[in-house]
Amino acid sequence: MKNLIKTALLSGLAALAVAAPAAAQQRPAAAAAPAGPVAPGIAVANLEAVVANSAAFKTAQGQRPTTYKAQYDQAEARRVQITAQLKPLVDKFQTDRAAASPNNASLQQQAQTIQQIQEAGQAELQKILEPVGLSEAYVQEQINEKLVQAVTNAMTKSKVTMLLNPQALIKADNVYNLNQSILTELNVLLPSAQLVPPAGWVPREEREARAAAAAQGQPAAAPARPAAPEGR
Repeated sequence: MKNLIKTALLSGLAALAVAAPAAAQQRPAAAAAPAGPVAPGIAVANLEAVVANSAAFKTAQGQRPTTYKAQYDQAEARRVQITAQLKPLVDKFQTDRAAASPNNASLQQQAQTIQQIQEAGQAELQKILEPVGLSEAYVQEQINEKLVQAVTNAMTKSKVTMLLNPQALIKADNVYNLNQSILTELNVLLPSAQLVPPAGWVPREEREARAAAAAQGQPAAAPARPAAPEGR
C-alpha cells in the first residue's frame, strides 16, 4: 500500500509544497491563531493509516470476501492440495537429512523438487486470486485519486503549510497530528469505492508503462500480476 500511496501523491504533494508558502503570504497579518497545531503551519500525518481507516477502504475490505468468495474458496482448496502433495516430500527430505550418512546429491535433488512445487503452487494461487488483487488495486487507486485533495482541504482548514511524515520525527504531540482531519475530508470526497474494476482495467503503473512503451515505439511489456491479496 505504501508504494501506491507514495506514487499517487508524489506529484500532488509536490505542487502543494510549492503553493503553500504563497498561500501563507496572502493571509492577513492579524489572522486569529489556528485552533489545531501549536507550531503555526506545521503538522504530521500518517497517510497509510488514513487510507486504512477510510470508509471506502473498510467497506471494500468487508465486501471483498463475499464478492470474490469463489476465488477465495478455489485458492484455499488448491492450497490444501499443494500442501498435501508437499508433505510426504518434506517428510522424506527431513528423514534422509537426519540419516547418519546422508546422500547429499539426493538431498539436493529433493530440495529442488520441493522448491519447484512450491514456486509453481505460489504462481498458481496468485493467478487464481488475480481478480482479488485487481480489486484491491482498483479501490486503492480510487482512494489515492481523492487523497491529495483531502490533504489539501485539511491543511487549508487547519492553516497548515508544512505537512510531515511521522517517521521523519523523533517526537510529536498528538496536537500536531492531522490524520483525523484528512480522514474526515477523504470520507466526504469518497464515501465508498467501486469494488469490481471494469473489464480490461489495469493499475495506473502498468497503464503508464504501456503508454511510455508505445511512445517509444516499443512493444508493451507482459502485464504484471497484481500483488498478492492482503487476505480475507
